[in-house]
Amino acid sequence: MMHRIGVLTSGKDAPGMNAAIRSVVRSGIYEGIEVIGIKYGFHGLLNETMEKMDAASVGSILQKGGTILQAYTSEEIVTEAGQEKAIENLQKHGIDSLVVIGGKEALRVTASLAEKGLPCIGIPATIDNDIPGVDEAVGFDTALNTVMDYIDRIRDTASSHEKSSIIEVMGKDTGNLALSSGLAGGAENILIPEKKEDIEDIVDKMKKGPSGAMRYSMIVVAEGSVSGNDLNVRLKEEAGIESRLTVLGHTQRGGAPTARDRILASRLGAYAVELLLNDESGKLVKVENQQPVSQPFNELFSQKSQIDENLYDLSGRLSI
Repeated sequence: MMHRIGVLTSGKDAPGMNAAIRSVVRSGIYEGIEVIGIKYGFHGLLNETMEKMDAASVGSILQKGGTILQAYTSEEIVTEAGQEKAIENLQKHGIDSLVVIGGKEALRVTASLAEKGLPCIGIPATIDNDIPGVDEAVGFDTALNTVMDYIDRIRDTASSHEKSSIIEVMGKDTGNLALSSGLAGGAENILIPEKKEDIEDIVDKMKKGPSGAMRYSMIVVAEGSVSGNDLNVRLKEEAGIESRLTVLGHTQRGGAPTARDRILASRLGAYAVELLLNDESGKLVKVENQQPVSQPFNELFSQKSQIDENLYDLSGRLSI
């Protein structure tokens, strides 16, 4: 019989993490289970930074960005010794199972802990939206809307001064955020890591100038494709184009989560508890066809994260 569930957030923060924490805590309490909040991610688990959570402790956090449990990284937790210590600490505090809210690396650790016999469920939360097999992670929609808002604002001043603009967004290994925000914001050019060979084409296209009556271009760049500053220099040196660079940085992570992220996080948090109560473990929860579903970690990490080629093709057709 399960008595205690631990919950932690790990890696980089994403809007909606608090909504997921709230859902895990209150779903557990509803089922008569104690929920223990583990602060500072896996680092806190190794250092036994834990506290019992009740309904009041997660009151008024639904609308807050970031995570009240903090989202630290830990080098020790990826080692065999670190993971054994983590399991021992959970057993020491009478915690039967663990819900981990985080990105790809956090979920890899969760999968490893599950292989060692610890009942675990993972909730995908990352603005990069780079988890294989997951259409939408918690935090992506909020970050997407934040970037789109910046693109709209920058376009206003770009059109006023007829100067092209480069907006650099997060995305070290994947261009999902750049692609979706660029399409939603009407960018004329989108640079993503998966299509690095297209950089020269962008410069050549810019040499020819914008189509129609428009006398400026909006370029959205994922940080893993090319440095926005380098592109800015290349456009000036190779195409004679003066452009303005805006690096959005960590502003993309902050802010209140959208309604979509709050609902997604709430559904996944409740479903994670439901799975643990049904003795299901070693899985990630996600939404498919409007319904929460689970997928074993071993299936998840046998896949590779990919961009939506149809979206990429569409962005090219609409940027003429």
